[in-house]
Amino acid sequence: MNISHQNIDNINANISVEITPEDYNPQVDKAIKDQAKKAKLPGFRPGMVPTGHIRRMYGKSILFDEINKLINDKIAEYIGEQKLEVLGQPLPADGETDEKYNWDFKDTFNFNYEIGIAPEFETPFTGETEFTEYDIQADEATLTERIKNLRRSYGKMTNPEVSEEGDVLYATLKQDKEDGIEKTTSVRTDSIEDAKIKKSLVGLKKDDTVKIDVKKAFKVADLARILGINEEEAENLDVTNFELTVKNVNRLEESDLNQEFFDKLFPDGDVTTAEQFNEKVKEEVENLFKQNAAQRLRNDMYTFGMEKVDAKFPEAFLKKWLQATNPNLKAEEIEEGFADFLSNLKWTIIENRIVTANNLEVKYDEVVDLAKERIYAQIKMYNINEEPTDEQLQQFAMQLLADREQANRLFEEVKALKVFDQLKNTVKIKSKKIDYDKFEKLDSK
Repeated sequence: MNISHQNIDNINANISVEITPEDYNPQVDKAIKDQAKKAKLPGFRPGMVPTGHIRRMYGKSILFDEINKLINDKIAEYIGEQKLEVLGQPLPADGETDEKYNWDFKDTFNFNYEIGIAPEFETPFTGETEFTEYDIQADEATLTERIKNLRRSYGKMTNPEVSEEGDVLYATLKQDKEDGIEKTTSVRTDSIEDAKIKKSLVGLKKDDTVKIDVKKAFKVADLARILGINEEEAENLDVTNFELTVKNVNRLEESDLNQEFFDKLFPDGDVTTAEQFNEKVKEEVENLFKQNAAQRLRNDMYTFGMEKVDAKFPEAFLKKWLQATNPNLKAEEIEEGFADFLSNLKWTIIENRIVTANNLEVKYDEVVDLAKERIYAQIKMYNINEEPTDEQLQQFAMQLLADREQANRLFEEVKALKVFDQLKNTVKIKSKKIDYDKFEKLDSK
């Protein structure tokens, strides 16, 4: 078998394959014999069908399949030997057809394939590249809000006579028109968009009535949920003035700072005072801030890499490949998402070159550990007191990794973390303290 390639330009090439009967017939003969052993045909005992009969009935289809397998395997070997950084998979060149061959086990086949090649560029991260890693400080407002939320999570529901901001009103909303919408529902006063309307819902008692403009009061999605209609109907309400009549005032009172509350959050018994509780909350918040800071640094590195690498891609080939591998996609759909596809491809190439240059390796145990970490976080999110055993986490991780899509996602996540750690060891990192409110404004830029 002869395989060669010819560059069209720096990012496009053709691969030519010549395959003779001597190359493919041994593999085809073996496939026919295997088929004969498994075939169940009328007039023949199982496993006793003559190979000649199989050749006459199925020979051409077997020949076609085996030649495709052989070519695919050999092209993959050739690409590896030549160290070609191919994008996508080889595609039959325009004008290629099987009709010119007899498929009689005597043909010499010549096939041509198009391939896209990754552009050449240097990764832009060096010892002179500088990034800022933020040390986010937990301010009093953030800590106070977190403590409030925790206390409310374990608080109790009361029914005060007069409403305050933050209460939930169980009320009837009636559209101000004949045969209009009427719905009894719960309205969270702290979810109201308009400050004037929010103020009008404070100081209400049972059976009190106020008029509100629901389009000003609620986001479309919230309004649809409250009124029991779809978002399009909510968006197109012809009358937005509603009469709100209070049926009941509900208030979630904060839990007392006592040992019962501490033990619900920290069952190990290492929190016995309000001061220790505050320290634990501060530690939790600052650990979360560390994650935010790391994500910010990763985003900054990604943005820097994407801006510094100026590379051309074999766009015509890639669109053709996307269409070939996703036949249900329309051309306009491919065009619409192509810019995002190229961005993802560009960063993937940058990542892969960092992996190769530094001999980074993703080990199976690392993927399992990340799966266990994600599962643990999910369990604790829904039940802070549940402490799964390592055996349980291992079992859940195995179930998760049995899904190929999930396994690939976790593999890519581990690889991304390794690349991030490598970059941190390559570039200059400047640490800078910053208050959380100022950090949030950085993210909004």
